[in-house]
Amino acid sequence: MSDNENKVPLMRIKNLYKIFGKNEKKVLEQVKAGKSKEQILEETGHTVGLSNINLDIYPGEIFVIMGLSGSGKSTLIRHFNRLIEPTAGEIEIAGSDVMKLDEKELQGFRRNKMSMVFQRFGLLPHRTVLQNIGYGLQVQGIAKDVREDKATEWLNTVGLNGYANQYPAQLSGGQQQRVGLARALCTDADILLMDEAFSALDPLIRSEMQDQLIELQDKLHKTIVFITHDLDEALRIGDKIAILRDGILVQQGEPVDILLNPVDDYVEAFVKDVNRARALTVETVMQPQICRISSETIGEAVLQMRKSKQDYGYVVNDDGYRGLITQETLENVEKGEYDNVIDASLLEDVPSVQSDALLESVIPDMIDNEHPLPVLNAEGEVEGHLCRTTLAEVLSDQPSVDNDVKK
Repeated sequence: MSDNENKVPLMRIKNLYKIFGKNEKKVLEQVKAGKSKEQILEETGHTVGLSNINLDIYPGEIFVIMGLSGSGKSTLIRHFNRLIEPTAGEIEIAGSDVMKLDEKELQGFRRNKMSMVFQRFGLLPHRTVLQNIGYGLQVQGIAKDVREDKATEWLNTVGLNGYANQYPAQLSGGQQQRVGLARALCTDADILLMDEAFSALDPLIRSEMQDQLIELQDKLHKTIVFITHDLDEALRIGDKIAILRDGILVQQGEPVDILLNPVDDYVEAFVKDVNRARALTVETVMQPQICRISSETIGEAVLQMRKSKQDYGYVVNDDGYRGLITQETLENVEKGEYDNVIDASLLEDVPSVQSDALLESVIPDMIDNEHPLPVLNAEGEVEGHLCRTTLAEVLSDQPSVDNDVKK
């Protein structure tokens, strides 16, 4: 997940409203006064598309906007490049007030700052794959040889080697979407808008495209705004998630916050059928480290254990985690042996788990061991533990979990 404490948002949306109808400005006052979407439609014939949306989107994160059909998610994303004009509000992107751009500036902004990937691919049928990928560069006026070189590079990046001279109709749906993704990336725009980009694909191909997007993002660190109605997809790829309902932003936050702490019945209905074991990582539910035995000798280990008031501890040395030792084992050692180093025969072989592992992958080890499993970070250091009680609680049908689970 992105650490945004010291970052400035790349995209900032403030108090954004969109009313569809002839008297949108007049109806806006009624929306601000608290009338519901249904009341507005019944009394005025106007449709509330968006109501008081506030979002901060940071550089390099995948920000997922989700909701059911009619929630306003596609309307919202089309405001970012002013394909739809807001009734009221501010749209600030990369330091520019998008609402103040004139027609020529807006055209340049769309060509250079943002690229878009559509649900139905949006490819030009009479152009080859290579020509489709390089189309954005052609619009920018880039020389043919330069754009073909760059288009070929992206063609290979998305795994379509050998398809340069094929036409869209000759490709499968997944291949067509890869062309669409390559075309969007080829312009080297700062921001990628993806509107239900994978929704038209078969489940297997969709999963492959999600994998590819995650893999590309690890290298490119683009700012991606991704629209979906699928929470599993949102949880899998999103650094942040915003959930819309009837044009209102109901909840936003990191995936684990949405999953474990839904704010209302609407969000709870979204998350109730999610397979948490496949969506949550060990880090999101582990508890703090309890007892870390860093001593070399048995006597020092006994003192460390007594100070911690725990009945077990994780033994570590310069090489990392060695195994688990219990208080009972240490207390059974004769005092005359306290100067001896901790021998492997005293340790229980309790496996460690990585903090970024999915819960699904650690369940077998949890079942096979009565002791909590040590959690290691990327550097191999013990940073917490995962116990059966915590895991059972998180994977139960409870809609929320006490906050201490996430500490």
